[in-house]
Amino acid sequence: MLDNFILGFSQLLYWQVPVAIVVGAALGIICGAMPGLSGTTGVALMIPFTYGLSPMPSMALLVSLYTASEYGGSISAITVNIPGAPAAVMSTVDGYPLTQKGRTGQALAISIVSSTFGGFFSTILLILFSIPLARVAIAFGPAEFFGLGVFGLSIVAGLAGKNWLKAILAGLIGLLIKTMGADPLTGNMRFTFGWTGLYDGVAFIPVMLGLFAISEVFFIIEEGVTSRLAKGMTLSKERICWREIRGLWKCMVRSSAIGTAVGIVPGAGAGIGSIISYNEARRFSKSPDEFGKGSVEGLCASETANNATVGGALVPLLTLGVPGSGATAVLIGAFMLHNINPGPLLFVNHPDIVYGIFICLFLANIAMLAYGMLGIRLWLKVAQVSPAILAPLIFGVAIIGSYGIGSSSSDVIIMIASGMMAYILRKLKFPLLPMVIALVLGYMVEISLRRALLVSHGDPLIFLKSPISLGFLLLAVLSITWTIIRSERSLQK
Repeated sequence: MLDNFILGFSQLLYWQVPVAIVVGAALGIICGAMPGLSGTTGVALMIPFTYGLSPMPSMALLVSLYTASEYGGSISAITVNIPGAPAAVMSTVDGYPLTQKGRTGQALAISIVSSTFGGFFSTILLILFSIPLARVAIAFGPAEFFGLGVFGLSIVAGLAGKNWLKAILAGLIGLLIKTMGADPLTGNMRFTFGWTGLYDGVAFIPVMLGLFAISEVFFIIEEGVTSRLAKGMTLSKERICWREIRGLWKCMVRSSAIGTAVGIVPGAGAGIGSIISYNEARRFSKSPDEFGKGSVEGLCASETANNATVGGALVPLLTLGVPGSGATAVLIGAFMLHNINPGPLLFVNHPDIVYGIFICLFLANIAMLAYGMLGIRLWLKVAQVSPAILAPLIFGVAIIGSYGIGSSSSDVIIMIASGMMAYILRKLKFPLLPMVIALVLGYMVEISLRRALLVSHGDPLIFLKSPISLGFLLLAVLSITWTIIRSERSLQK
């Protein structure tokens, strides 16, 4: 292995590789912070620019972009309550409340430090346990995916405190929205009301932009375009201190492990990793009531898990040739463009590329940390923009981001309709996060349920015969039970 690492380090002697890492990290932060873009989109857009490059600089550019994009989404999530990427949705839960308290600098510092820790942690696991961890991915079938999805959905009840019933209703609305469009197995149209714009279903990005961006614009207009912060409050430029980092190390280790494990599972993605990590952080926290009100633990958990999924998603890609996420699916195309086939023989035929990627992941996280810490003062400017300017800016960016997904006006209409619905739900004190979780997990739960029943010829015991599926289902029951008990106890006080 030492010889391979030396081989990997030797790739840095070519000046194009370090430059590609620096440029890729910068582009990744921009792609992550822009609503409507994401790491997957950024990687796809950059592939044409790698045609004239040799394999290693190409991989360095794309992997660095992918890594940094997972952090970039937290910038807009913290400063203006709009997740730049789907995986950053959980970062709005405690990140934006910290901004409202004037602690934006601290929130941004926690975000970049946590993201870097998660990236380093998952990269180390990727290097040490690539082959054994890949076997975990192989073990997941329809029943296991269903159990994972149900466990993720069970979290919604605990995300609204005493209003757990409203959280469940919001989650059911999200599941209902996800069923619109063509049936994934039969192709029959469901809940389209004859509108062709719904035939392909509801895309996640337009709905997310509607829930967070457009509803926020409506609230800014309703409040008379006044300041979004409390009167007399100034944004602190204070960074996170070493003592605070030490206090979060358990949360970061736990969230990194969860994010890496979820990243390994093909198709799970950073969004699911951040959801599960956030819930577990709340479960182990000594002050769970602070979650959703500006908890540094909550922000740390979601941001650590986001970036930890990157190393996890690369495990099945490099060892099996199976993409672990949308971005790694695009990366397969980049590999093949340079006549490299990811899979078991990659470690034998191209050890320089494999270990070069490992080194690039470490350096990409260092570059991301440097950009993040140096850019805090710049990110603070975003939170201080006048609402009179911010509202039309948010609206314009949201329209561009929504239309850019499929170049369809239907997505823009869906985004505006979602924003109007979110505005009404927020006025009625319904939490939006359970709806987002349902939108993220809805398709996986439905398709996995139906595939598992097809495989078992309709026998529901298939979900109990699998140890992994059974374990997730038991965790789901415990999660819901604990939420109800905790809610009842709080009402008795």
